[in-house]
Amino acid sequence: MTSAWSRRTFLATSAVLTSAGGSALVLAAPRTATAADDDPYAALRATWSTLILGEGFSPTAEPFKTRLATLGTQARQWLDTMAPANGSLWPDAVYADPDPDTDPESYGFSARMADSFIRLNTMAQAYRQQGTGLTGNTGLRDAVVTGLEHLNSQVYKAGQMRYGNWYSWQIGAPQALLDVCVLMYDALTPAQLGRYCAAVDHFVPDSAVASYTGTSTGANRVDLCRVLALRGVVGGTAAKIALARDALSPVFPLVTKGDGLYADGSFIQHTTVPYTGSYGSVMLGGLGLLFALLKGTTWEVTDPKRQVVFDAVENAWAPFLYNGLVMDSVAGRAISRGEVDDHRRGHPILASIVLLGRGASAFENARWRALVKGWAQRDYYSPPLSNPSLNLTALSRLKSVLDDTSLTPLPEPEGHRLFPDMARATHRRPGWAAALSMADRRITYYETGNGENLRGWHTGSGMLYWWGDTFANGQYSDAFWPTVDPYRLPGATASRKPLADGAGGDWGVALPDVNWVGGVTDKKRAAVGQYLKGLSSTLLAKKSWFFLDDTVVCLGAGIRCQDGAAVETTVDNRNLGPVGNAPFTVDGSVNPSPARGRQP
Repeated sequence: MTSAWSRRTFLATSAVLTSAGGSALVLAAPRTATAADDDPYAALRATWSTLILGEGFSPTAEPFKTRLATLGTQARQWLDTMAPANGSLWPDAVYADPDPDTDPESYGFSARMADSFIRLNTMAQAYRQQGTGLTGNTGLRDAVVTGLEHLNSQVYKAGQMRYGNWYSWQIGAPQALLDVCVLMYDALTPAQLGRYCAAVDHFVPDSAVASYTGTSTGANRVDLCRVLALRGVVGGTAAKIALARDALSPVFPLVTKGDGLYADGSFIQHTTVPYTGSYGSVMLGGLGLLFALLKGTTWEVTDPKRQVVFDAVENAWAPFLYNGLVMDSVAGRAISRGEVDDHRRGHPILASIVLLGRGASAFENARWRALVKGWAQRDYYSPPLSNPSLNLTALSRLKSVLDDTSLTPLPEPEGHRLFPDMARATHRRPGWAAALSMADRRITYYETGNGENLRGWHTGSGMLYWWGDTFANGQYSDAFWPTVDPYRLPGATASRKPLADGAGGDWGVALPDVNWVGGVTDKKRAAVGQYLKGLSSTLLAKKSWFFLDDTVVCLGAGIRCQDGAAVETTVDNRNLGPVGNAPFTVDGSVNPSPARGRQP
């Protein structure tokens, strides 16, 4: 394979010979132009392949060389352990639910079904990517096809009853399946593609986007549109692509209740949960992909209201990005996912902003790239190019920005932002930043669900986060959530009354019966207040914060409770070791015992 070949040329080639071990690769020469080159669906498949495989990077340069080798190692593991059997494709991923109507583990079975497609997607990427050690390997190719057939014949097929989590059937599985169909298109017969498309049609019918309600709003709606668009691309169905494009339109307008973007920059998902840094990230990334896929085609997204999304880059996302991280105050239950911290959640948002810029104005694109360069360069704690959870496409986009010598990185924006529609605030001054999480009649104390974030009870009880520009950026990344006392979150006032895991209910249903939550700001300083009612508690309190030039003044009044347990207000709870690296003072004196560990 010659390095001079373009990505499009590489994607148009096919492996014709491999050695017995599959280690040698001979690629057919680039084909000459044919009528197929004018096929709009073939062009869309090529574009999507580029979007999910990446472009503009050398497979022999770091960090791509190592990442590609890792991809090949993972694909080899899935190849070696695949063992098609009744109810599973891998022994450790049984998806056959013995009693889908009553089994409490149905969510697990459906998740493993979707994960089986994700594993096949990993294998397909290793087959198509350069430098994986499995590029063009016919054994790998045949295993992917075998896996698709097995899953289609057993579980993901037209007529199959759904069980467990709706997400697995309508988003998780079909997104991975359709990606594989694009990547392995030349290895699949029309009959196979037809059956896979029929399965997607069964689980994701047009009616899935008929109304902007339920699980078809915000980030979920964008994910469903991605499924419909790729279903149209794989099946050559113009109406499906048009439906996907048109079904994006309800996502664009600002909302005044429920899921979506608000005029003040808030982003809500699941009706009551501030989710800029998790579901908001998914929505931003999904829109960037679809805008790029359809750009310049018959189905280009031209709805003028899409400008709302472009404006939200600086109105909604930038206020919660700080030196590469995205603040946990808007990450919902994702804070409990220990393998992905605030920095690792922030990096995909940076890459999505770069991608979204391709469909924005030249001015917006240049400014966003300069913002991203600044955020990425200043992330000394967790450099984006070292993020193991960042995929190759995101890596290539961020590296292109970091390597762009024409870009002058922009500094962190300063000022105060209030987000009354999601009971949040951010304060940014030279050298440091802070964020505040509250709850009211519209915004939940916290979200739990799928067994995640079971002890996030008090994250909406006035939790106050802060970071320095050259210190403490790892404060909430260095195993903070699994080790912190959940009753002693920084800034929070809470009763020590023991609470059950998941107290208050799943999916953000627990709401305090209060309206007095909010504040006033001149965009530089602010006075913010919260009338606090404890979760599953008799605790009542009035709390105030004054965000000033170099200080946050925190006050509490009228604190009372009849729980029969102590009530505590935690000033801070910080790792004072090498990662926290921040002075903690009491009555003007530095704490004399800065031992590593959480110290409230």
